[in-house]
Amino acid sequence: MNEDVLKKVQSNPKFKELVHKKTSLGWQLSIVMLVIYYGFTLVLAFSPSTLGAPLAPGMTMTVGIPVGILIILSAFVLTGLYVRKANGEFDSSTARSSRRHKNEKMHWLSRSDSVVAFPGTGFCFRCYRR
Repeated sequence: MNEDVLKKVQSNPKFKELVHKKTSLGWQLSIVMLVIYYGFTLVLAFSPSTLGAPLAPGMTMTVGIPVGILIILSAFVLTGLYVRKANGEFDSSTARSSRRHKNEKMHWLSRSDSVVAFPGTGFCFRCYRR
């Protein structure tokens, strides 16, 4: 990889802001999911009768079943939120950064285009040769 291009992109304040936003969102959603899972586990450990209570008198379905379903659905919802944000704001910011560096000479490329990945950041750019 062309070290000059890598250094330019990594030192770009917009790129740093994008990495910070992506990392912050990942941590925030992870914490929300952990609170949901561990909250469920703590309720199950310290008050099993709460989740074992029937939904209504005479019903065999307990409160724990819909709560468990909601926990599983919350994982999908949080994943969807992350994907929506990543495909919207993060990808458009990545594309803007990529266009800025598109005209750099990429002597290290042997094909007409390639993907430049930034390890540890989760970002990559499609770069084109002149």
